[in-house]
Amino acid sequence: MSSKGEIIGAEARPKKKLAVVTCMDTRLVNFLNEKMGLERGDAKVIKNAGNIITEDALRSLVVAIYCLGAEKIAIVGHTDCGMAGADTEEIKKEMIRRGANPYFTTDFDAWIGKMDDEEENVKRGVELVKNHPAIPKDVEVEGLIIDIVTGEITKLV
Repeated sequence: MSSKGEIIGAEARPKKKLAVVTCMDTRLVNFLNEKMGLERGDAKVIKNAGNIITEDALRSLVVAIYCLGAEKIAIVGHTDCGMAGADTEEIKKEMIRRGANPYFTTDFDAWIGKMDDEEENVKRGVELVKNHPAIPKDVEVEGLIIDIVTGEITKLV
């Protein structure tokens, strides 16, 4: 550092103004950044089981856009997602066995984020975000799927 607090040799690199909604799968840790070419500070990353666009994910996207300057949103799913084909009846049984009540919601499958197809889930998420009244039309929204084995990323929408 110089006497004025400057970092010597640091190159100014414009940050990507990106918000990412992705899955909480631990196989994506660091892998996602590497495959998407993200560096520290490039993206606001919102994670949940199955990269489902929930009200909380939408709230976080609104904050990313209006408070943190995000100009683009990527909904990123992955192959071999545990939420694809999740057995919600087994989840309910395990909840009951452990003393929890799975009947607090009228649509447990929707609440838990059960899906049948990772790609369709991403496409549905993109449409939800694009059509949400709090998301401005000048924010680009894209849907990607990453092959969890090869790292290949495919743009779906």
